[in-house]
Amino acid sequence: MRIVIHGLGRLGLAIAELATEQKLDVVAGIDIKKKDAKNFEVFENFENCPKADVIVDSSHADAIPQLLENAQGLNIPLVICTTGLSQDTLAQIQKTAETLPIFLSSNMSLGVNLVSKLAQTATKALDGANFDIEIIEAHHNQKLDAPSGTGLLLAQSINAAADGKYKFVFDRSHALQKRCPDEIGISAIRGGTIVGEHTIIFAGPDEVIEITHKAASREIFARGALKAAQFIAEKKPGLYTMDDLLN
Repeated sequence: MRIVIHGLGRLGLAIAELATEQKLDVVAGIDIKKKDAKNFEVFENFENCPKADVIVDSSHADAIPQLLENAQGLNIPLVICTTGLSQDTLAQIQKTAETLPIFLSSNMSLGVNLVSKLAQTATKALDGANFDIEIIEAHHNQKLDAPSGTGLLLAQSINAAADGKYKFVFDRSHALQKRCPDEIGISAIRGGTIVGEHTIIFAGPDEVIEITHKAASREIFARGALKAAQFIAEKKPGLYTMDDLLN
């Protein structure tokens, strides 16, 4: 399988390193800054890029619309790891997936996606038992989007299990009032070199249940991204997620 890595930030470089260890063929990198890479050439765009079987993206939300056009024009399946996507970009992804296989996930970790399923189970089990739900996510001080894509993924997963009854609250400083029972609070922490930590709190009468995932390195996301690349490379057009990969 021939891979192009789009975006050579921390995760992109981790994906490239792990791909080399797994003896996968990274034929090129795409990065506007043309960062140096050990085992492959880096291009500013796709104009002179070698042919590939799949593109793995870990760039920036602003780069996704052009990436979708390029991938569609070249007819190359696409894995999108980038978070912080706007509704317009998500709509463009849905449209492009009508003619191109696209794998989209806010978090490529198999563990995080297991946590998502556990949170859904807990939500259904605790329904009607007066449990409040809060999500706390922590990342390094260079992360641009807040809350994290994973924090939103977990909140959306919980809400789906609750038939959409919850609203998301990101800041309570603007209103002097009690917490509403139909909300999920999402708090973001940014500091140091934290790779990624997510805790879901189910706080009920006289007891608290917590589900936590902590990432020790970016390799877990790189490993998931490469599994997604191998999964999507020969799929028919459509939008695929971790649920498709794990089921």
